[in-house]
Amino acid sequence: MTEEDKGTAPRPPLAAPKVVRRRNWLPSLIWLIPIVAALVGVFLVARILMDRGPEIVLTFKTAEGIEANKTSVRYKDVQIGTVERIRLANDRSHVRVLVQLKKEASAFTSQDTRFWVVRPRLDTSGISGLSTLLSGAYIGADAGTAEETSGEFTGLEAPPIVTRDASGRQFMLHARDVGSLDIGSPVYFRRIKVGQVAAYELDPDGRGVTMRVFVNAPYDKFVGVNTRFWHASGFDIDLNASGLKVRTQSLVTVLIGGIAFQAPDDQAGPTAQENAAFMLAADEGAAMKEPDGPSQTMLLYFNQSLRGLSPGAPVDFRGVVIGEVKSIGVEFDRTEREFKMPVVVQIYPDRLRRRSTDPGSVPQGPSQLERWRFLVGKGLRAQLRTGNLLTGQVYVAIDFFPDAKPATLDIARTPLELPTQPNSLDELQSQVSDIARKINKVPFEEISADIRKALVGVNRTLATTEQLVKGINNDVTPEMAAAMKDVRRTLNSAEKTIADDSPLQQDLRQTLQEVSRAAGSLRVLTDYLERHPESLIRGKPEDKQK
Repeated sequence: MTEEDKGTAPRPPLAAPKVVRRRNWLPSLIWLIPIVAALVGVFLVARILMDRGPEIVLTFKTAEGIEANKTSVRYKDVQIGTVERIRLANDRSHVRVLVQLKKEASAFTSQDTRFWVVRPRLDTSGISGLSTLLSGAYIGADAGTAEETSGEFTGLEAPPIVTRDASGRQFMLHARDVGSLDIGSPVYFRRIKVGQVAAYELDPDGRGVTMRVFVNAPYDKFVGVNTRFWHASGFDIDLNASGLKVRTQSLVTVLIGGIAFQAPDDQAGPTAQENAAFMLAADEGAAMKEPDGPSQTMLLYFNQSLRGLSPGAPVDFRGVVIGEVKSIGVEFDRTEREFKMPVVVQIYPDRLRRRSTDPGSVPQGPSQLERWRFLVGKGLRAQLRTGNLLTGQVYVAIDFFPDAKPATLDIARTPLELPTQPNSLDELQSQVSDIARKINKVPFEEISADIRKALVGVNRTLATTEQLVKGINNDVTPEMAAAMKDVRRTLNSAEKTIADDSPLQQDLRQTLQEVSRAAGSLRVLTDYLERHPESLIRGKPEDKQK
């Protein structure tokens, strides 16, 4: 049913809407926000890309203390980068740390740049990294100087002792062994710490070690071409006629070792150049002694025990050490059919004389050999002597023995064979052996039988004497007692006779007085006769007058 059927009027048609086109050159304000945000984002990205430095990969044995997006890379406590990623290597032997450096740190891509993890450490150089207890570990860097760059570096497991920005110089030291030294051991000059041991390595031939020491400025100027270096580790004990002397640089050297240097007589000479090489002596005495000059190897044959003699034992000439023992051994002489004890010694002839500064006065090889032959003709011999009675150590003494058996030196033989002389102890042992052989020839059994017989006779004599004494005690003793009583009575009588108040003493005094008067009259008479000897014939003149 249509609208007409319903009785309603039809509606007029709707008019089409009029579309008015807006102006396209005036954007809406709402689009400004994303546009500004996009521009800011692009600016930030561009800035980040402009500030973004190179990426490098560091390899460490472990990732202890390292965290991604947190651990920083620092140089002189200034952050120059950040760790972005850590992953394990395919062979699981190390870890690979991806570091994003800043743009201003692009110089740290030099091939010789060094990186290490800074964490609390305790080693011979002291305690380091205590600040990381609160801030956490970080990666330290030491800028390289090479022109070549690299994107991958092997990190150090320990911080370097000397960084490239340190002021000073490095020197090379050659020694037989490192002793108690280690990386970081101090270097002393006049007991002042002026440097440290930077590194050491074994020589290619394995006969020694080479150490690198760093001397800080301004002390490096005291290292000259004449400077001597020596081990200053532990105690240096010197026992001589002046007493006991103990020297040490500091308590640190006793615990971890150290090196000291000084020039003889403070004459260091011109300043040594960088990486100049020096020998490292065992002690100060060995470092300060005069150069030994050329050495002479000699062979000694001893027909005695070498107990107490060892390689390194001194070779002595009247108290002056002129060499050392290099080796000892034993060999069988098929001609003599006996064992000989060969000892190889190294002698420095320059220690026996003052070195001349005139090169023309230095003796050549043949002259030196002729001199040795002349000295052997004068009685020069080698002898083993006891150096220490407590330890039994033995050394080789070279001296003149005028009573030694004649010997000659074959200068054509290499090495020279120096004649030897038995020492006094061996001679004493020989004499004791001779005495022992003579004593063994004494018939002690026959002598003991005779002694036993003599002792039997003596026992019999003693028994007879004992009986005689008993008889004397029984027979003679009473008679002797009576005789002693008579003697006692006689003594009492004599005592009474010679007493001061006894009549005999009084009569004796009177008699002595009369004798004295008679002697006086006789003296007067003799005096008169001396004056008047004629009175013996004529008499006294007074008598004639009468």
